[in-house]
Amino acid sequence: MRRREFIALLGGGAATWPLAVRAQQSGKLPTIGFLGASTSSAASQWSAAFVQRQRELGWIEGRTVANEYRWAEGRTERFAEIVAEFVRLKVDVIVTNGAAAIAAKQATSVIPIVFTLAADPVGSGLVASLARPGGNVTGLSVQQLDLARKRVELLREVVPDLRRLAIMANVGYPAMLVEIGEVQAAALTLGLEVATSEIRQAEDIAPAFEALKGRADALYVCADALVVTNRIRINTLAQGARLLTMYGFREFVEAGGLMSYGPNLPGLFRRAAELVDKILRGTKPGDIPVEQPTKFDLVINLITAKALGLEVPPTLLARADEVIE
Repeated sequence: MRRREFIALLGGGAATWPLAVRAQQSGKLPTIGFLGASTSSAASQWSAAFVQRQRELGWIEGRTVANEYRWAEGRTERFAEIVAEFVRLKVDVIVTNGAAAIAAKQATSVIPIVFTLAADPVGSGLVASLARPGGNVTGLSVQQLDLARKRVELLREVVPDLRRLAIMANVGYPAMLVEIGEVQAAALTLGLEVATSEIRQAEDIAPAFEALKGRADALYVCADALVVTNRIRINTLAQGARLLTMYGFREFVEAGGLMSYGPNLPGLFRRAAELVDKILRGTKPGDIPVEQPTKFDLVINLITAKALGLEVPPTLLARADEVIE
């Protein structure tokens, strides 16, 4: 074996050595309870990114760590059930996001919790502050007060004469109310008429589009587990209604949306694996500051633009991080 490979192997083993000893003593691998708020297929890129980073850090599924996956399929009532199961299983860390993280915190003050993304972690009570989370929770925040305005401005750049904007959000998730307010404020400063479309379950989506007929030219969609799970349906209905769509994450554009501007989610899940690594090696979650993304991607779907008869300005295409053709 080459010296460099030996040192790398030794380093990887050293990182997991204390837990390996504990696993031998208890007969149980360190276990991660992964609560996916949407579906396995919808979140496949994110969970894959998490596992890949785990492997790079020396945590190999089935050998040095066990990942227990559960999927709520966009149904908020499932969050508490799944977390209760994780508590019974005595997992070592719970990884989840958004409203599911709130359910996890309500269920346990002992098991460490890492949220992969949260819109308002302080306001929702997940952590005491970003710098000093306290308690058993830490993770990654996607709260950026200027993001909503930037997205609305990008829509205006595509359609300079845009006048009517609809906002669709799951109002059952309190953090979405914060984003709604930010979008409304941004739209009003640009002189846009605003219509808010509130949903709480999948069955509300089609009627919401019916209610928007003739009231909007573009649609800003606030992302949560319900919306992620139903993103193909939302895009199909939006195209049928001839609505331009703006999202916070590229996954919606890959599913047929027009545009997105926001952080790279696989990157956040990779970072979450690093936070889990710190916890498994003994760092208290409350001592790990909540992180915020520093890079934001603009993604444009030209296939959708053409279907809508829309010509995206070349200057905007030149600034895009990715163009889907």
